[in-house]
Amino acid sequence: MDIGKLNCRVTIQQRAAGQDATGKPNGAWGTLDTVWASIRHETGAEFIRADHDTSVVKASIRIRRRLDVTNAMRVVYEGTVYQVRAVLQDHARKQHTDLVCEVVNG
Repeated sequence: MDIGKLNCRVTIQQRAAGQDATGKPNGAWGTLDTVWASIRHETGAEFIRADHDTSVVKASIRIRRRLDVTNAMRVVYEGTVYQVRAVLQDHARKQHTDLVCEVVNG
């Protein structure tokens, strides 16, 4: 793997354990790790939902191989939040992990 292409410092986040006063999950995000990554935006698609435009931005984020990242996590880069939709392992060379993501609006 050409580590020179990993030129973005990203934060991988997961839901923090804990509950609020009513016993519901608190919904807070905690940092799993901060790693170097390569981000490639795949597509931007326009959809009409509930009579207003929404854009879906998909991205592929490549990081060094990790087995602890799941699709319940998210990645943050320079204020942009990417929800992980799928985790694809490089089973052949065991060098990287690709995260299929969508940008989270708001």
